[in-house]
Amino acid sequence: MTDATIIDAEYEAQFGDYFALLKPRVMSLVVFTAFVGLMVAPVQVHPIIGFCAVLFIAVGAGASGALNMWWDADIDAVMSRTARRPIPAGKVSAQDALSLGLALSGFSVVMLGLATNLLAAGLLAFTIFFYAVVYSMWLKRSTPQNIVIGGAAGAFPPAIGWVAATGSVSLEAVLMFALIFMWTPPHFWALALFLRKDYNNAGVPMLTVTHGRKVTRQHILVYTLLLAPLAVWLGFTQIGGPVYLTVAVLANGWFVKGAYDIWRRDENMAEADKYRTEKSFFQFSLLYLFLHFLALLADASLRAVGFL
Repeated sequence: MTDATIIDAEYEAQFGDYFALLKPRVMSLVVFTAFVGLMVAPVQVHPIIGFCAVLFIAVGAGASGALNMWWDADIDAVMSRTARRPIPAGKVSAQDALSLGLALSGFSVVMLGLATNLLAAGLLAFTIFFYAVVYSMWLKRSTPQNIVIGGAAGAFPPAIGWVAATGSVSLEAVLMFALIFMWTPPHFWALALFLRKDYNNAGVPMLTVTHGRKVTRQHILVYTLLLAPLAVWLGFTQIGGPVYLTVAVLANGWFVKGAYDIWRRDENMAEADKYRTEKSFFQFSLLYLFLHFLALLADASLRAVGFL
């Protein structure tokens, strides 16, 4: 990692610049899935404890984002998708991002441990370490399987929420983790298909760069086919129900169809139609997780009022 940006001496960083270091869009998904993991657990949690748990998990996710931006400042500067981030844009120094990430990491882990239990705090600490060190510093720049293994970091929040409530790990927590873990590769590979030049210019060995588009499309189909039954399986556990099963069957049917369309599409199609299939698949993938976790929350609400 090198500090590839020049900080404007006349510019004074604003609160929004530091907040952007926390990757608020990613944090919103972390907050939602952690909240669902907490709410569907078979243990009633005091509202204040629950609020604190989700808050500290969110802060931990933000810490991971800041550490990732600190380390990736050099490649962010050459990718069109990330060039406007605070460090490459010259709004925040890499050192400030590192300091913020480390401070928030320690704060979030300690406070989650005090608010809930040590196992939840330990999982949060491991998640931050995994994203900042294992994924960002090692996997991302060294292997085309970076997003496959690195996806574990984004899959932990619902499991941490569950553990914060119950103090233990169960099949349901593992399946919520697995749902996000298996969703991550097809989600990011679809993005990489139409942003291949960005990753190539940055020297990031995404599958599209190292093995080409055809192999990437094959991988998207395989992972989606593995994801679908796993997602439906979650509906047959104690946290599943009719709402979740309906959503899982319909959403995964569409997801498999989208992956199949990507796999079979013609490389030589007209320029205007290029990547339309990939973009459609990627856009639905953004909704995919939200629908599944919202459905889990709906079934939990129905159980709470006695309808299930």
